[in-house]
Amino acid sequence: MGNLLYVIAVILVICWAVGFLAYGVGGLIHVLLVIAIIAVILRVIQGKSL
Repeated sequence: MGNLLYVIAVILVICWAVGFLAYGVGGLIHVLLVIAIIAVILRVIQGKSL
């Protein structure tokens, strides 16, 4: 489960980067970035290594 959370966070960051460069989707991309950051923070708080 933890590994899956990390994979989802990485995918969301990549989607944010692509959207940021393309200027296409707007606010949705920033929501995805926030979700990715929250996922990584939760993983760090749980004490698991990235």
